[in-house]
Amino acid sequence: MADEKKTEKKDQPKKAAAKKPAARKPATSGSGAKAKAPAKRKAPARKTAEKKAPAKPKAEKATTTKSTATKAAAGSKAEAKPAAKPKKEAPKRPVVNARARFVRVAPRKARLVADQVRGLSIDDARALLRFSSRGAARDIRKLIDSAAANAEANHDLVADDLLIKDIHVDEGPTLRRYRPRALGRATRINKRTSHIAVALTPEE
Repeated sequence: MADEKKTEKKDQPKKAAAKKPAARKPATSGSGAKAKAPAKRKAPARKTAEKKAPAKPKAEKATTTKSTATKAAAGSKAEAKPAAKPKKEAPKRPVVNARARFVRVAPRKARLVADQVRGLSIDDARALLRFSSRGAARDIRKLIDSAAANAEANHDLVADDLLIKDIHVDEGPTLRRYRPRALGRATRINKRTSHIAVALTPEE
């Protein structure tokens, strides 16, 4: 009997030791604790999200009030500014025109003289045309004198103060003539014409 008791006493601490780790396992193992911990942490996050949600309309209201305030300020500034005064335009200088049509001069030859006279005053142009050796100079000088007479008669301007603003030469109809040649042939001769236009304006 004594031996049985000793063996039982020896076995009891072993059983207790075997039971103790079983009781400690749930405490040491963090599986249950970890599962519960995130659930407790999520609850306050949801509450904060619910609290922050109604704050959005306030921000929208603030932006709308700012936009209305800026619009009102812009409208008040626009009303405060006086209307800009229209700039006074410089008085336009009158332009006197004259044309000579069907002048019996080739346009190529007349343009050489017109380019020399363009932009000059009437006195300088008359002096240049008077001593020019080209045949078109005589016709252009007559046209400039006619334009100056129009300025004095129709616009009450002084002829000596005028400037040749523009002069251009256009091609007119071509007169076709024929001349007999050798072996009974005939060759054509083109007699070209020009339309000359002059524009005069007072000098500044």
